Amino acid sequence: MSISHRQTASGRPLRVAPAWVGAAPAGSSADHYLLPVRDAVWIWSVRRFARLALWALPAAAVLYGWFTLGVNVPPGPLPVGLLAAWLATIALIALAGLLAGSRTRRIAMTGLLLALAGATLLLPLAALPEETAAAAVAMSPEQVPILVETACAVSGAGVLLLGWAVFRSQLVNPADGVLLMLAAVAIGAGSYAVKPLPTVGALLLLAAGMGLAWTGGRLVPRS
Repeated sequence: MSISHRQTASGRPLRVAPAWVGAAPAGSSADHYLLPVRDAVWIWSVRRFARLALWALPAAAVLYGWFTLGVNVPPGPLPVGLLAAWLATIALIALAGLLAGSRTRRIAMTGLLLALAGATLLLPLAALPEETAAAAVAMSPEQVPILVETACAVSGAGVLLLGWAVFRSQLVNPADGVLLMLAAVAIGAGSYAVKPLPTVGALLLLAAGMGLAWTGGRLVPRS
């Protein structure tokens, strides 16, 4: 008895997944980038999760804008800021994952690592009092604001690189990359500029996040 090419040995229907995900580099043959079906299914699932996780970026922008306005909420401003940072971290990881198949994957990965390094350095300094933070990092309380500004600058540089990667990737709308870079500059310069600038940065981040989530959700790899 012969087995149909559309059925497995047990008689069940054969589920076929895309052989590879993403576009092949220019000037190269796609045959060299063929993947086994099992790997292709795994990559497809990861990319689907990344497309859904991009919606965390506009949510983080809304919470950060609420945080910059100084609106009194029952849990206090710190939980709102921490939740916004957590959602932004998820979205930036998802964005770097989507750009992993583009020509700017190295820039995106560098930006993600810088953003995570700055966020890791900023988290204990923002959550603890200046005296406690100074004791934790073995420095004087006067030096803590300098370290906070350094952490913000590192995080801003990482988001700038991610925005540049979006702009040059030719995978999503390049205007979203410009908005992301402008948002990084506005948010990073908030401690040196007038009060409305961080809120403007949150609005720019909201526009960039909505655009990336919309175009990323419609991004389907070639089969």
